[in-house]
Amino acid sequence: MADLRARIEDLWEHRAELAADDVEANQAVFEAIALLDRGEARVAEIDGGGRVVVHEWLKKAILLYFKQSAMATIELGPFEYADKIPLKSGFEAAGVRVVPGASARFGAFLDRGVVLMPSYVNIGARVGTNTMVDTWATVGSCAQIGANVHLSGGVGIGGVLEPPNAVPVIVGDDCLIGSRCIVAEGARVGDGVVLGAGCILTGSIPVIDAETGEELGRGVVPPWCVAVAATRPRSFPGGEFGLPCVLVVKRLEPGERHDKAALNEVLRTHGAAT
Repeated sequence: MADLRARIEDLWEHRAELAADDVEANQAVFEAIALLDRGEARVAEIDGGGRVVVHEWLKKAILLYFKQSAMATIELGPFEYADKIPLKSGFEAAGVRVVPGASARFGAFLDRGVVLMPSYVNIGARVGTNTMVDTWATVGSCAQIGANVHLSGGVGIGGVLEPPNAVPVIVGDDCLIGSRCIVAEGARVGDGVVLGAGCILTGSIPVIDAETGEELGRGVVPPWCVAVAATRPRSFPGGEFGLPCVLVVKRLEPGERHDKAALNEVLRTHGAAT
């Protein structure tokens, strides 16, 4: 893999000079994307110190793939598409359930047990084992979604391709992301989080502890908690307005399973839902 990485880095430095029909260059780029597609490489991961490590060369390979690929017509039954990137295939052998209306691009990795309702997974994304991507949910380019996650209906997980060093969205294991949530701009959701419906979490959104009023950070929801959409008052010349934040309303024990009835009660108490 080190040799392939060096080749991609070299191609990136000379990308302005690349011809569309450069067979050797295109083969190297394809091999890098195939690693992502098979799950043998990933765009980003969390190291032992809890830091997000971005493997920039793989994002550069994706950008090169877009540059070098030509538009083509894809016909599936009565449907027709025109795109540069082919669709992912081989779902049955991979142990992935894909409902009609769902699609994933080549270069996305779907682990065994993943279920795609009518939804979309973009290139470079990684979806962990036994995760459900529910109806009209989207997983943007390079987003990293953990195992045993439920992305509820209409969830929008943002994509991050450029610049190559930009941190993608990361959602940990055992999470429930409520309906119509938006998680974007490199935001991070820790393991075991329940994010109530309609939350907007970006890299600049404050996450606040409801018990103490302490700001826990921006764009990062800590592991094993229940968090809901909220506002915080801010004064402007034109008046006082509520700006969005995410409020941590309950802490969970690590590994604690989410009891649906109890969870609904917590969320109803705070005027939220899944």
